[in-house]
Amino acid sequence: MLRDLRYLFAYMLPLCALLGLYLQGWWSFSAVVFAFGIIPFVDYILPQSKVNSRGVEEPSNGSQRFFDWLLYINVPLFYVILVVFFVVISSTDLQTYELVGLILSNGIIGGTLGINVAHELGHRSSRVEQVLAKALLLPNLYLHFFIEHNRGHHKHVATPHDPATSRFSESLYAFWPRTVWGSYKSAWALEKERLKRANRPVFSLQNHMIQNTVLQGAYLFVIAMWFNPWVMWVAVATAIVGFLLLEAVNYIEHYGLVRKLLPNGRYEPVTPKHSWNSEHELGRIVLYELTRHADHHYKSTRPYQSLRYLEESPNLPAGYPASILLSLVPPLWFSVMNPKVKQFQKNI
Repeated sequence: MLRDLRYLFAYMLPLCALLGLYLQGWWSFSAVVFAFGIIPFVDYILPQSKVNSRGVEEPSNGSQRFFDWLLYINVPLFYVILVVFFVVISSTDLQTYELVGLILSNGIIGGTLGINVAHELGHRSSRVEQVLAKALLLPNLYLHFFIEHNRGHHKHVATPHDPATSRFSESLYAFWPRTVWGSYKSAWALEKERLKRANRPVFSLQNHMIQNTVLQGAYLFVIAMWFNPWVMWVAVATAIVGFLLLEAVNYIEHYGLVRKLLPNGRYEPVTPKHSWNSEHELGRIVLYELTRHADHHYKSTRPYQSLRYLEESPNLPAGYPASILLSLVPPLWFSVMNPKVKQFQKNI
């Protein structure tokens, strides 16, 4: 049980964001420094942990509830941070650098507390948990992720049909517009296909993409009316930071990995060799084991605390935050990762 308490460190990131909102000044960048300074440093000096959970695949009800509540708490916490953020933006005369710091810090919160936790809850079968997942996606203006990720990405990962799989020698800056537009377009196509099978009209409120558009528009309208239009545009900028962070994670998770096209015209099944993993301890904890991504694709319903280290999966040279920083400089990313991709493909 004491080992399980390590996941409480995941709350350090939202605490940094709240600290930045309270102190402002250069403290506005607190979450940025923690995510892309402290975590990479700690991951560098601490040994990687390849220990698998001692729990079974289906933990006891008491144990499972503990891990579930660690996720659920993020929903009200996320919205509290959002409200405080909007109040500060609307009522404080901030310097430009403070505004930038708060947008970046709260965008990181949107990508971690928001989209990352929504990703975990969105794979659950419970209707309540799925609603919570959508509540976390809403402020990031990325509700279509719920459709495309579950019904598109997991089916097409590591193939040319998946907009969330980065290609060999494709830079992050080329990947961002391709995946953002491609994922949105894919979600529309998946909804059209679903409604067609059900003999329902595409252009109706039965279309989840139309529902998403209405909800996201209503969210921004409420912010503009409750605060002011300027705060609404800050909310949009913060959402962009959040979903670009998500897509940066997608970029490093599947970079250059491809599934073989079989003679029957289908691709080989998804295996642990089609996702990059990272076993750096602090990054794993803060992201609720997202960095054990290969096992997640191998069995997407496996709860985060039970995700396993798999020997056959390729490993990133650094933790997720450090790898994202590396990907921001394409020549450095290519010099490090392209030889690793080629060597891994040669080995398999």
